[in-house]
Parts: sequence; C-alpha cells; structure tokens
Amino acid sequence: MLIIRRAEARDIPAIMGLLVQVNMVHHNGRPDLFNGPTTKYTEAELAALLEDNDTPVFVCVDEHDRVLGHGFCAMQHAGGRLLAEHDTLYIDDICVDEAARGLGVGRALYEHILDCARDRGCYNVTLNVWTCNPGAMAFYEKLGMKPYRVGMETIL
Repeated sequence: MLIIRRAEARDIPAIMGLLVQVNMVHHNGRPDLFNGPTTKYTEAELAALLEDNDTPVFVCVDEHDRVLGHGFCAMQHAGGRLLAEHDTLYIDDICVDEAARGLGVGRALYEHILDCARDRGCYNVTLNVWTCNPGAMAFYEKLGMKPYRVGMETIL
C-alpha cells in the first residue's frame, strides 16, 4: 500500500539519502556539471522548505511509513507583456528509491502532484529533465508529459 503525504521533519534523513541518489544520476551523466556525491540542500535548508506552502514536498511511504520516494514542487507565476498570466506548479525533483523502482511510486507521486496543482488552480505542471537521464525522460513521457521548451549548449 502506497501513501502520499506532505513531508515532515522526521522524513529529512530519508529524503537526504534520496537526494544523493538523484545527484549521482546527474553526476554519472554529466560529471563536468554535477559534483558527487552531494545534495542540493542541507538538512536546515530542507527543513525550511518543508515549512513553506509555496514549495510543497511530498513523500510516498509504505504501510510501515518508510519513505520510498519524494516529490519537490514550487509554485510559479508567469505573466506580463509576452506571457499570459497563469500559475504553474513546477516539479523540481521526483525521486524513487532505487530499491522501490517499478512499484508505482513515481506515478503515485506524479498523480498526487497533479491533484495538488488542480487544487491550487494551476494552469499546468512543468519540470526540467536532463538528457543524460533517459530513464526519467521516458518515465515522464509515459505519464503523458510533452516537451515545451528545449535547452541547448556549446561546451567551450
């Protein structure tokens, strides 16, 4: 049984471990850009995020309340002269523990995030995915996501 809920302070150690897994996927794919092993947040920064309603963090837990995955989100607003006014729920990160892959954790987190976005009146849900992570790209496409912008680079 999978349960999705807002992350709490007691989840920080498990989330920090998942953040290392995410970082290592990126580090292994682009060691020129990503240091490894590390995390994008300190425990104190993560604790502050958990308290901010504009940056909801969700965890997927099993019947024993063991964290199997997380979803970091951030509310964004666009609008002005060029862009139509709208709110977006941006997925900053979804990670499923390597030991829990294939159990539906990622899909459950994603569907919960969509529900959260609907409840907040968002126009859309967006995310960025690195091309060095083809598994994530295939996962998001399987969920029905489509590219809406492409970043490009020239390494000098």
